[in-house]
Amino acid sequence: MDIYCIEEFKKEFEQLISKKNYRSLTKDIIEYFFDKNIDGLKSGTRLNNNDETPYIKKRIGGRGGFRLYFLLIIRKESLYLLFVHPKTGPDGSQNITDEAKAKLYKRVLECIKSNFLYRLEVEGNKLKFVDCKVKP
Repeated sequence: MDIYCIEEFKKEFEQLISKKNYRSLTKDIIEYFFDKNIDGLKSGTRLNNNDETPYIKKRIGGRGGFRLYFLLIIRKESLYLLFVHPKTGPDGSQNITDEAKAKLYKRVLECIKSNFLYRLEVEGNKLKFVDCKVKP
């Protein structure tokens, strides 16, 4: 399975892992998303009713961990990370608004069309963001 993210996810991720309170985020993402089959990633709160491309809100890292928003495209075996936020700590929040969820969904569809994405790879115990943008 290929795992991608949009720019908004990358920026938020980098800000969070720079803070002591959120250093477990990298480990939590690697453990939850990598080396899994697509059926193992369908759990969470569905934000749409599409079985072929479910838009999912999922808590990772246990109680007080992080909330991730992602899109699965089952037939292509691709996962797109849209946004992450901590549940606790100085930057913690319960949820994002329905309007923000809708904007993220539209944004990921635009990014998939234009290939304005980052592919995520694991190097050791870190995440590497590989720019997928088409170069002139």
